[in-house]
Amino acid sequence: MENIAHIQAMTVLAVGIIFGMGALGTAIGFASWAGASSRARRGSRSCCRCCGCRCSWVAGLLDAVAMIGIGFALFFTFANPFVARCRRRTDRSTR
Repeated sequence: MENIAHIQAMTVLAVGIIFGMGALGTAIGFASWAGASSRARRGSRSCCRCCGCRCSWVAGLLDAVAMIGIGFALFFTFANPFVARCRRRTDRSTR
């Protein structure tokens, strides 16, 4: 049982790191993208019409990357394959 508790503790730490890195990556991506797009808009006014659609796509893709990480983190939280493997080993050893 101590092994399972250790695996769960390390999983919680890993999930926290995944959430933090996903949020940090999205924040850095939005900041660099906003700076580049504001510089481009300042340079030419003709691209402002088509920029709204591109902004939506870029924002969606930046958020999608973080959502994929959150999906993996939730998988490891609720259906941890490492705990299942440890439980199978302990079941075999008690027989």
